[in-house]
Amino acid sequence: MTSASRTVSGAVIYPLLLAGALITATPFALGLLTSFTSARQFNTRSPLSWPDPPTVENYTGLADAGFGRALVVTALMTAIILLGQLTFSVLAAYAFARLRFPGRDALFWVYLATLMVPATVTVIPLYLMMAEAGLRNTFWALVLPFLFGSPYAIFLLREYFRTIPADLINAARIDGANTLDVIVHVVLPASRPILVTLALITVVSQWNSFMWPLVITSGGEWQVLTVATAGLQSRYNAQWTLVMAATTVAIVPLVLLFVALSRHIVRSIVVTGLK
Repeated sequence: MTSASRTVSGAVIYPLLLAGALITATPFALGLLTSFTSARQFNTRSPLSWPDPPTVENYTGLADAGFGRALVVTALMTAIILLGQLTFSVLAAYAFARLRFPGRDALFWVYLATLMVPATVTVIPLYLMMAEAGLRNTFWALVLPFLFGSPYAIFLLREYFRTIPADLINAARIDGANTLDVIVHVVLPASRPILVTLALITVVSQWNSFMWPLVITSGGEWQVLTVATAGLQSRYNAQWTLVMAATTVAIVPLVLLFVALSRHIVRSIVVTGLK
């Protein structure tokens, strides 16, 4: 590509990328501004008006509404599911990628086929199971269905584990390492980028989980952020400034997590793309 062609291409692509970025970021920026706007100003002036003056009354209102408990429940639920997902997905993926046993491939593809089943199909069976076990409206009902790995996570890790040179694993076994030692000291250090990516995907999906927590819990004891935010709309007569404050509280941890892990995510995309 000549210099002139690159210039023309950049003149077309960069404005399009900038426009896409503005369209994507504008709703978040408006939500943030609204969260610092008083309810009176929001109802009497344009939603695009700058907060005059900025106020934190919406955030103090969240504390009075018990939103802090929902934040703690969501963080604890996400942390436990993340730990379980990484632990059990790594073990299952290594078994499917490196261990040899009868029916391994058939079992893997049958398990992977469950990705085609919509999540809504399993809500009623899961609810009945939790109710029969006496776990309805408990913290463990939020956690258990997602604790022991997922088809997507196992598939993602299996494909990555298969790219690890067999010589590394064989060398570890010659040195006397057992299977668990190989996973901990060879496989996991070599798979850090994909593990970070999987961790971020898991955190985002569980942090934003709505349907299952809405079905399996009632009342405010085990509400998660998404359910608590939805409840604000009816509880406070659609006071959107309060809702936007709740939305901001829910989004900020994910944004900070993405910024902290972005280098590892980009690296995982590059490595998996090349391999």
